[in-house]
Amino acid sequence: MGNPLRRLNPFRKDRRRWGRRHNPDGTMTLVDHLYELRYRLGVAIAAVIIGAIFGIWWFSNSAFGLPTLSDFLLEPYCQLPETQRLSPNGHCQLLQTEPFEIFMLTLKVGVAVGAVLFSPVWLYQLWAFITPGLYAKERKFARLFVSCATVLFLAGAVLAYYILPVALAFMSGFGGDAFFTALTGGKYISFMLLLLVIFGVSFELPLILVMLNLAGIVSYEKLKSWWRGIVFALFVFAAIATPGQDPFSMLALAAALSVLFIIAMGICRANDKRKAKKLAAQGLDSVGLDEASEIDFRGSELDLRASQAPRRDHDDVT
Repeated sequence: MGNPLRRLNPFRKDRRRWGRRHNPDGTMTLVDHLYELRYRLGVAIAAVIIGAIFGIWWFSNSAFGLPTLSDFLLEPYCQLPETQRLSPNGHCQLLQTEPFEIFMLTLKVGVAVGAVLFSPVWLYQLWAFITPGLYAKERKFARLFVSCATVLFLAGAVLAYYILPVALAFMSGFGGDAFFTALTGGKYISFMLLLLVIFGVSFELPLILVMLNLAGIVSYEKLKSWWRGIVFALFVFAAIATPGQDPFSMLALAAALSVLFIIAMGICRANDKRKAKKLAAQGLDSVGLDEASEIDFRGSELDLRASQAPRRDHDDVT
């Protein structure tokens, strides 16, 4: 008997049979699915942990000639006027009010950096786990969806990073010269990460519309008839989703989503035209979705051959 702990190892050697090369039809037993899920989770968690270790080191050290991660995080706050922020030692700093707050803050930032930097790894593991149950065309769409989702999330996070200084200046300017903004590290970083995540996730909404159109669920004509309501809903969503409730981040998010929605409508229109052209080439452009297909009662080529073949009658003796 082998070592029983070997079955608990997510990196065991016989996982090769789960691959497309050794298992082209993607069939697995329930136990094999659980083993593969454990393996995919193990690889994804290991990648995030490696990224988190790098993020914790980068928090206080320069990497690849770039500034430290703490400098990146402090940049939006340090763009406030010196009369509105805390500078006790002659340079911009955040406030620590609890013991070990900076330690927990470093861990939180490190995990976030690990999840972002190694997002292609854990997104691929998610895709690889779902892929065996999909057809070749669906796998192609899944790969395209993961790639576009990653790019859109990063674009939303970058936009939020550049909007953050304007939002902070607006929110800290209500008190005039009577107040200065002495933000604690925990609250500032939590607010910043929340804003980055909200912007990044919100940028996925137009991509969902495109995927629904590719799946044949939503057509361009429907989106065109709904565009006023959708744009209004995007502005309402931006007003509710932004954590700072300042007009700059709301308008920036709503405007960006509106532009992405227009681009998504263009992609849906091109896709519907391509489908219509394909149906027209097959002579099916005038056939409705609820119209029954005509039944062909003509015999097949085999039936014609059988009817034309000479019959041979034999008695029981011969």
